Amino acid sequence: MRIKLILNGKTEENYLLEGISIYEKRLKHYCSFEQVIIPAVKAANLSAEQMKEKEAELIFKQIETSDFVVLLDEKGNLLSSTDFAFFLEKQRLNALKTLVFVVGGPFGFAESVYKRANYTVSLSKMTFSHQMIRLFFMEQLYRAFTIIKGEKYHHE
Repeated sequence: MRIKLILNGKTEENYLLEGISIYEKRLKHYCSFEQVIIPAVKAANLSAEQMKEKEAELIFKQIETSDFVVLLDEKGNLLSSTDFAFFLEKQRLNALKTLVFVVGGPFGFAESVYKRANYTVSLSKMTFSHQMIRLFFMEQLYRAFTIIKGEKYHHE
């Protein structure tokens, strides 16, 4: 199974880039993983809705019709790390070719993106910066694969 993470704008902080790089290297042992960075939409004279629509256009250019799309969204399903691992394993067992996770912009997603999504996941009831959520997600993805493989990274 191939996993693609679509991100809005570049990660700027070195400590986050270092952490993301660590988990990206670790993930290579478990899956084909790719990060796709779409350009951040500049706010000059655009409403929040217009920005979300512009972001949606960029997101749709990265998604195939056969992809299973999961939005990382504050209103999404709250899963434990173990539940997330079961979710990933279920997708793998369904012979899913590409699983796409999408981190939206500062205002969330356009309605068209919500309609295209197959599932939504929230990493917390708290709100995190779009920069930090990337590292948190990468760690949870790595943790899920170690749970699936029965490795000693996760403790319950």
